[in-house]
Amino acid sequence: MVRFSGSLLRYPARAALVWYAGLIATGAMLLMLPHSVVPGVKRLSAIDAVFTATSASCVTGLSVRSVGNDLSLFGQAVVLGLIQIGGIGIITVTTFVVLRFGGSESLRHRLILTQTLGSAERDLRLMIGKILRLVLVCEGVGFALLAIRTLSNGATWLAVWEALFHSISAFCNAGFSLHDSSLSAARSDPLVNLTVMALIILGGLGFPVIKEVVEVAWTKKPGRWNRLSMHSKMMLIGTAVLLAAGTLIVLVLERDNALKDMPLGEKLLVAGFQSTTTRTAGFETVPMAALTNATLFVFMLLMLVGAGPCSTAGGFKVTTLMVLVCHAWSKIRGLHRVHLFRRSVPDATIDGALATSLLFGVVAASGLVALLVAEQADAPHRSGANLFLDAAFEVCSALGTVGLSTGITPRLNAAAKAVLIVLMFLGRLGPISAFVALSGGERRDKVEYPKEEVLIG
Repeated sequence: MVRFSGSLLRYPARAALVWYAGLIATGAMLLMLPHSVVPGVKRLSAIDAVFTATSASCVTGLSVRSVGNDLSLFGQAVVLGLIQIGGIGIITVTTFVVLRFGGSESLRHRLILTQTLGSAERDLRLMIGKILRLVLVCEGVGFALLAIRTLSNGATWLAVWEALFHSISAFCNAGFSLHDSSLSAARSDPLVNLTVMALIILGGLGFPVIKEVVEVAWTKKPGRWNRLSMHSKMMLIGTAVLLAAGTLIVLVLERDNALKDMPLGEKLLVAGFQSTTTRTAGFETVPMAALTNATLFVFMLLMLVGAGPCSTAGGFKVTTLMVLVCHAWSKIRGLHRVHLFRRSVPDATIDGALATSLLFGVVAASGLVALLVAEQADAPHRSGANLFLDAAFEVCSALGTVGLSTGITPRLNAAAKAVLIVLMFLGRLGPISAFVALSGGERRDKVEYPKEEVLIG
């Protein structure tokens, strides 16, 4: 066991795996308590409790039970706590508690946080303080704006709780809602839509990007764009392009379907919101099952891409896609290096992007096969109308930690739920991080053989 687990000091990825697993186990036990459900409602089974705890801790949003109708206020608070801790990173929270109450900074803390938050800040207290203040400000402003709308419908504590719940869920890119129809009731409400969209985008950009943009914005020196790092530039451009492309695609593909009877302003709002929420957020203002197959397939691609590294979102990341696109463009032009913004992308980064995308695809394909076997093993193809697309959409949603669904989640059997639990867990940690955490660590090749060319393409 010692040889298998290795040292957390040597392999920090294992700390993330252990801590997230512990968070899920704790959340599942709390959700199984009688007080977690509304009186008269059947208690959550073990598999449903683990599924809900995993979905909340991994900020996914898939749910097998109604959060607003089945769970009590205590149960909803448990889900919200899991979302908050899982969203900003349990490693960050744990380290903050240790340092806050007199703990010392260690190499292990520094290495874990550097990998998690993408910052090499020497003062861990200062770095964690900045992260927590950023979370508090974003969620606080979002809560205030959403409370304006919820309180206008009735000045009750439930209105305040709804605004707080949706604000945290949006910034953490979780997608959990207190309404079974998600945010469909606010489909034409600009305040709710734009606030939730802003929270999703901010949470998905990643802490390093937001920190750098804020610091550059406050400087009075010219050339602010040039002062940004290549990572921030790639995230900002990639995010803008994907959001614009997603919005345009929804407008085109759904013009005679879901958007048919809407006025132009509402069409733009709905299209923009759906493009944003596929960036691993999971809210919806129109049912996914009401969209065309072409739109659902595009959403699957956007869900797999996700948002940024060191963020509250999942996916194989925008920067990974940007590196792959730039690498392919360089090869087409006959160049041996990838140049961007007068900088060269290291070969190790390109290798990492290729490995990440390949492994993500393998995990998605394996998860889809496992889900089809678990749920539709005996069903012939002709009797399974749309079942394949529903399953593929569910797999992409779970692995991308999105939470969107065509509606099959509550009807899945225990084996299928177990498959999605594994996918959500892998999606939050990242397949490479998860496999590194479970492996024997890095090994050096003792033998180097002669090189030989292989034909490809």
